[in-house]
Amino acid sequence: MLLKDKVTIVSGIGPGLGIKLAQEAARQGAKVVLLARTAQKLDEAEALIKSEVPGCQILKTPADISNTADVARVVQQTVERFGRIDALINSAYNGGNLSPFEDSNLKEWDNVFKVNLFGTLTLTQAVIPIMKKQGGGAVVMVNTMTVRKPMIGQIDYAASKAALASATAHLALEYGAAGIRFNSAFMGWMWGPAVEGHVKHQAASAGVTEEVLKAEIAKMHALNLIPTDTECAKPVIFLASDYASMVTGASLDVNGGAYIPH
Repeated sequence: MLLKDKVTIVSGIGPGLGIKLAQEAARQGAKVVLLARTAQKLDEAEALIKSEVPGCQILKTPADISNTADVARVVQQTVERFGRIDALINSAYNGGNLSPFEDSNLKEWDNVFKVNLFGTLTLTQAVIPIMKKQGGGAVVMVNTMTVRKPMIGQIDYAASKAALASATAHLALEYGAAGIRFNSAFMGWMWGPAVEGHVKHQAASAGVTEEVLKAEIAKMHALNLIPTDTECAKPVIFLASDYASMVTGASLDVNGGAYIPH
C-alpha cells in the first residue's frame, strides 16, 4: 500500500476527481482527511469510502480553503486526531467563467484566484510547520493541461493555475532541505461527471450522438481514449507516496497524451 498509515488531507471533495483521490488514498492505506465546503459532500464521500475500505480512519470537516480560520481549524483537528500530516493533495478548484476575454469582468477573476491560488497556498502554508516539525511530508498540486495547452474560455482558470505551478516550483526549492516535497500533476480531459455533462450538452447542440463526440475527443489523445477520473487519481497518489521520495519540483502530465511536451 503506497500510503499505508499516512495522514493525507484531500481538498475539493466532490463529484469527479476529488472523491476519486480520497477513495484511492483510502485504498492505499491512508488515514484520510476530507475537505469540502458542504457537509453533504463529506457524508457521501465517507459512506462511499467506508463501503470499500471499512477500516479506513476518516476525519471529515467542512471548510473553505480561502478562509484562514477554516484552514487553521482543519489543521488543528487533523493534528489532534492523528498527530501528524504526511501528505496534502490540493484538489479544490474554481473552474472560472468560460467566457471570451473581451466579455470577461476582471474583478470576477478574483474568485478564481481566491480558490485556485490563494486558497490552495493558504492550506499549504498551514501544513508546512507541521511537516517541518515531523521531518518531512509531500504536497501535490492538482493542476491543469490548459496551462500548457491553451483552450478557448479557460483563460482565467489557466492563469490562476499557471501562477500556482510557478509557486509550487519555488516551494520545492525552498523546503527541500526540510524534507518536504512539492509536485504538480497536470490533468487534461477526464471522463467523469464534468466531462460527461459537457459531452451530453455539446452533442445535443451539435445534433450528434454522445458516442460520436466522445470518439472525437478520444482521438485528441495519443492513447485514443479519454482517461477516467480514477486513472488520473492514481499518479497523484504516487507523487504523494514514498515511492516518489526523490521527486520534487516535478510537473507530471496526466492526460493520456492529449498534450505531449517536446
